[in-house]
Amino acid sequence: MIPDTLTVVSCAIAEGDVDALFELLDSDVFTPTAWFDVETKVCRLDVFLEDASQVESVCQSLQQAAELAGLPALKPELSTLARADWAEAWKRFFHVEKISDRIVVRPSWEKYEAKPGEVVITLDPGLSFGTGKHATTQGCLRFLDQLAAENVNRSVLDMGCGSGILAIGAALLGFKDVRGFDNDPDCKKVSDENAEINNVSIPITIDDLSHPYPPADIVVANILAPVLIQFAPQIIASLSSRLIVSGILVEQYDGVKAAYEALGMQEVESLRIENWRTGLFKKHERVD
Repeated sequence: MIPDTLTVVSCAIAEGDVDALFELLDSDVFTPTAWFDVETKVCRLDVFLEDASQVESVCQSLQQAAELAGLPALKPELSTLARADWAEAWKRFFHVEKISDRIVVRPSWEKYEAKPGEVVITLDPGLSFGTGKHATTQGCLRFLDQLAAENVNRSVLDMGCGSGILAIGAALLGFKDVRGFDNDPDCKKVSDENAEINNVSIPITIDDLSHPYPPADIVVANILAPVLIQFAPQIIASLSSRLIVSGILVEQYDGVKAAYEALGMQEVESLRIENWRTGLFKKHERVD
């Protein structure tokens, strides 16, 4: 049964420290969210838990990551929040956002009349899932928009789909064959729900990066730099033409680029948004 009340682990954090902390967090149990309250001018990190027994491990993980990053010790605070109140509270921080030339992301509670040629993704925040505000998601969507303008008669595979936003964006842009996977059953559930809201049909499976997939023309992998490097052979074996990689801090990008170039990929372009970089690669064309 889904609990009516959530346990919230919350702490103040300097806005400039968020990326470093998130990069060092290693947890399959929870996903933190950071937000800047324009009213109080305070940046806060929140973890929303359905299971209160996870509080101690969450606090330990946060403190360990802060120590590894050389950040001041965090001071977690505990509170409870009604699920309904949580849903309403988030509405202060999510609004219609223009992501690329054609892509607009809107939460369901805000009306937006699409301009000619625009693609509107309707997506609400979830306990552990993105909404398009993060720089890595935006970078991937911008490259998908660019590739769609060239040719939509290509297949797309979204590796680690999360909320499904990238796969949904690809389908709405006109790509004919879009599929995705994630190793988290909750991500599959949320992706399926979001696809239905946006009136697109996308096969989403529960799987991981341990093996190659039937090749798609375009693969999108918005994961983390160490994972992208570790599973580069499997990712490359799953594509036939283009690769979009993200989840990469600026200082990590050269390492990711080198790993993929060593396996025969060629960088086409990279895009920096805030402290994150997204890369577009292609397979070297054979010269017979």
